[in-house]
Amino acid sequence: MRFECRLYLITPPVVEDGARFAALLDEALDGGDVAALQIRLKSAAGPAPDDHVLAVSRALMPVAHARGIAVLMNDRADLAQAAGCDGVHLGQGDGSVQAARRLLGDRAMIGVTCHDSRHLAMEAAESGADYVAFGAFFDSGTKQASHRAEPEILDIWQSTMEVPCVAIGGITHDNAGALARAGADFVAVSGGVWNHAHGPRAAIAAINAAIAEGSAARSAS
Repeated sequence: MRFECRLYLITPPVVEDGARFAALLDEALDGGDVAALQIRLKSAAGPAPDDHVLAVSRALMPVAHARGIAVLMNDRADLAQAAGCDGVHLGQGDGSVQAARRLLGDRAMIGVTCHDSRHLAMEAAESGADYVAFGAFFDSGTKQASHRAEPEILDIWQSTMEVPCVAIGGITHDNAGALARAGADFVAVSGGVWNHAHGPRAAIAAINAAIAEGSAARSAS
């Protein structure tokens, strides 16, 4: 059975100028396949103001949509609706899948953070989530993680459930392949792209290469 994992890109926590970052994003996307872009403008100081999030979102969406990339808002279904995003990624404290579905409609993509818990993931799937996210798998400089997941949870989920799973937390080109091999349908990356020594375009290329290798190994196993 053929298995293919894909890259799920997350913005850096701070984007000061939407138009300038849109140009950087466009260049970065030349590096290879990206399935989705999550707009997550939340630093250690807290989330960016709503008007700034909306302005950045409206600058980035045309770049992503031109390449067939879905755009999701982090945490806030109301901001996803206001910006015209394709969906929303919900944390455990960000409201229910049902409420987000009512607001965004049947065609919206809704994902849910499930930490290291298959129970939370099954609840999210039963509520109609389009994907569940497990993590953090590694230490991350982007977000302080309160839960640590092991790769085995991806294999178990992939073997027993149909709802796709996303691996998140400290993922780089060095470890993305292992998570693809473990069973992640998507690997979510932020700092591993935007802080790469050779730039975001090179990072996306390297992560895609690692994902392809890991996917091929899973298919062969």
